[in-house]
Amino acid sequence: MYPWDRIEPDFDSTLRLIHEFASRGHTVAYTTKNNLTMRDSVSVAFCNVLKKDLKIPSNIKTFHAKAQFKKSRLPLAGFDAIVMRDNPPLDSMVVNFLDSVHEDTFIVNDIQGLRIANNKLYTASLGGPVSPYIPKTHVSKNKDYLEKILMESKGDKMILKPLSGYGGRGVIVVEKRAQQSFRSLLDYYIGEEDSSNYVILQECVEGAEEGDVRILMLNGDPIGCMKRVPADGDLRSNIHAGGSAIKHTLTKQEMELCKQIGPKLVRDGLYFVGLDVIKGKLIEINVLSPGGIARINRLNRVKLQSKFVDFVEGVVTSRELINQRKSEFRKVIEDAELI
Repeated sequence: MYPWDRIEPDFDSTLRLIHEFASRGHTVAYTTKNNLTMRDSVSVAFCNVLKKDLKIPSNIKTFHAKAQFKKSRLPLAGFDAIVMRDNPPLDSMVVNFLDSVHEDTFIVNDIQGLRIANNKLYTASLGGPVSPYIPKTHVSKNKDYLEKILMESKGDKMILKPLSGYGGRGVIVVEKRAQQSFRSLLDYYIGEEDSSNYVILQECVEGAEEGDVRILMLNGDPIGCMKRVPADGDLRSNIHAGGSAIKHTLTKQEMELCKQIGPKLVRDGLYFVGLDVIKGKLIEINVLSPGGIARINRLNRVKLQSKFVDFVEGVVTSRELINQRKSEFRKVIEDAELI
């Protein structure tokens, strides 16, 4: 995850997950991507381990202020679960370390899923039953092609954003009538040929100015949602971009979207994600550190972190039972050889 001192205790989702695990008596440790290492061919991390001899306050802000940690170098394979909560973009070196332990511990989200879905290309490429819920999306770094797409668009406006951005950073509206300045925007966003970046040019969904809906999905099912309303004069509804959150009930179209995309997410090992939806259209999927738990909790008087920890505990218990059963069967076979 990100460093402890960057946590905003009022709204941080990761803090709520840590608090829930600790409240249930689990040993909890956090590390950052710069603290991974390898010793004698074993992947380890310099961790901050939450001291267990202290009472866990029920108030999360108090817990954040009073939490005490002990620094220790620990093997990654020794943990029952590893929860990825780093901010985008995905660090390839972190993935390489996790590759070495993915058979030994339950990783949320699965590293293969993170590989294929850590940027907006995953959303844009979804097809099959999900395709009706995807806005027309173009990904390229060819400036001539993108200019042609803008001019051929049926609408007067399109959305331009960097492929690797997050939190609403770099999202702007472009208009056909401003074609002359569009080339300059592409020069800025894409850059020079040797260090160029891919961008997304997407149809502007009608009603985007009214905000979007963040839906948290756990193991393929929606567990909570909120509507994010942009600040005055801003298209972006992201909370970090000045948007505000209001209570929301999933529409029939949003429920159908969740039903169609849920199995695909689970197959890809994307157990906990945040869907960003505008008027029933899937705009983005946050797979690295989906947020919104604190605000959805407050708006609906729920405790989503409990559902998350229930899920992780269930998976770990199932894996332990399978291993135990395997060991028992192996013992029967070994004993048979002695007869």
